[in-house]
Amino acid sequence: MDISNSSVKIPKHLKDLPKFYSGVEKLLIAVDCIIFGFDKNNLKLLLFKRKVQPFKDNWTLIGSFVRKGENLDQAAKRILYEATGLSEVLLKQLFCYGRTDRDPGDRVISIAYYALIPLIEDDECTNGEYKAQWFEVDNAPSLILDHNEMVFSARKKLCENAKYEPIGFELLPQKFTLPQLRLLYEALFQRKLDRRNFSKKILSMDILEKLDEKDKSTSTKGANLYRFDELKYKDKLENGFYFKI
Repeated sequence: MDISNSSVKIPKHLKDLPKFYSGVEKLLIAVDCIIFGFDKNNLKLLLFKRKVQPFKDNWTLIGSFVRKGENLDQAAKRILYEATGLSEVLLKQLFCYGRTDRDPGDRVISIAYYALIPLIEDDECTNGEYKAQWFEVDNAPSLILDHNEMVFSARKKLCENAKYEPIGFELLPQKFTLPQLRLLYEALFQRKLDRRNFSKKILSMDILEKLDEKDKSTSTKGANLYRFDELKYKDKLENGFYFKI
């Protein structure tokens, strides 16, 4: 069930009352997005040059304050779209960061999300006003505030989720080879996977569609191309299917 646009209806008799909590101190709420991509052998992170003080021109995650008419998921989707131009992207809420000294600009509580997007040549994400740049996660520059902690936690959570959900396909092009898929999971899990065992296991799940095409970029014989069959996967879930890598 999609709850991102749901809201609690306020009874009419409460709408007509004066504002509650008028004497309570207000805090700023922000959303920060950890955006992952995958390129050949490496898990990558999209970083941005901060446009405002404090820490202007330093590397940062992309984030913004939550607007009055938004819920958290709506704010995260807006921020991601403004930064990348993408809307149909896997986006998962992570943790809340609320140390009193985390932001010298003001008292700010931040909700972190991670997003997975396919990394393609001439990526439009790096051509916008935010001066974004892809970095290998293991070689990314130090970030402002507690963003290094956010990235560490997001990578750990991504690895955990990828074991039991087919979210890894979000990082690949629509058509991919089994070696490309294996390299992706090796990057996520940070360890080598046996080639034959991996192929046997993923094919036994029967959630991939084998295409009548081959990728000949690495050999003249070529490697078979596949596509993730999301409809078949959802149907199998309803019948008790259990995904595990």
